[in-house]
Amino acid sequence: MIKKTVKLSLAQNSYPIVIGARSLSQIGSRLKTLKMGRDAVIITNPVIKKHYGTIISRSLKQEGISAKFIEVPAGEKSKTAFYAHKIIEKIVAHDVFKKIFIIALGGGVVGDLAGYVAAIYKRGIPYVQVPTTLLAQVDSSIGGKVAIDLPSGKNLVGAFYQPRLVFSDVAVLATLDKRQIIGGFSEVIKYGIIKDKDLFAYLEKNCEKLKKLDDSSLNHVVAVCSRIKADVVASDEKETKGLRTILNFGHTVGHAIEAAAAYDQYQHGEAVALGMRVVTDISLALKMISARNAVRINQLLSAFELPEKFGGISLPRLMTIMQNDKKFITGKNRFVLVSRIGTVKVKEGIPLPVIRAAIKKHMR
Repeated sequence: MIKKTVKLSLAQNSYPIVIGARSLSQIGSRLKTLKMGRDAVIITNPVIKKHYGTIISRSLKQEGISAKFIEVPAGEKSKTAFYAHKIIEKIVAHDVFKKIFIIALGGGVVGDLAGYVAAIYKRGIPYVQVPTTLLAQVDSSIGGKVAIDLPSGKNLVGAFYQPRLVFSDVAVLATLDKRQIIGGFSEVIKYGIIKDKDLFAYLEKNCEKLKKLDDSSLNHVVAVCSRIKADVVASDEKETKGLRTILNFGHTVGHAIEAAAAYDQYQHGEAVALGMRVVTDISLALKMISARNAVRINQLLSAFELPEKFGGISLPRLMTIMQNDKKFITGKNRFVLVSRIGTVKVKEGIPLPVIRAAIKKHMR
């Protein structure tokens, strides 16, 4: 049953974000109303296809839409130019006398990769996001940021390319392993810190219910986070005004940890949680946040079983990768810091000793 719809309103290319539980079987009828085409190319990984391939293909078939699956291996290492070009070659072979569109069926990696392919194939074809992880449902599937990684950094090649629909079925989260679920709560907590103190308090109160994937609690959280993301994106779609930058809270350090660990030691949500701990400590060192609120942030991250420390990465390597971050401008470091729960500020030129000390605190 579909419970909520959030609209992302843009000057052009506005679209709905549909949130519900056990609603995946209805996707065919929803896609038919969009009139994007009659031939769906579904980009996914083998695990997701095994769980949901039949449900989606049956729903599409009922509405006269054909379905071709293209699989990539699970994990961040699929988000590369190699796999993007491999997918495109398969689409070209399939795209004969057809009217195709892309369905990104999976987590953040699949969503970013499939969206990137949609953006560059024939200079852009329609696509929709069907996120199957919590992290993707509340964050990466919304807003049209699509990209692939380079060895030197995450998301360095990409575009702003909006989907026609985001379709989030919270019931699919039950098939995830615990690590993936916990990692997703990192982005949920981020929204409470940057924009919504009431959401933060809700997470403090309902932590155990959420970890058990209670439908009602998840519907509420995914809808609130989707609304926050939609509002921020609507105000600054392509990060030209600096407003969308707040969504990067914890990500500068988090992306550096992921890249330094070659994308195989820490999942995105885990790395972002570590990044949020680091920038909270930077905020505390700069006397921007009270010690009490810094404790609340770290306690909530720990309550959701997110990591407190990381290892196997040298500090110089981490600092070098951060200096290549695309969010840094005019040669200055640039961080989203927290002043109180629900409010953050973008600060430039943070003293390097403060950054190093905050990072060291969370290194094993």
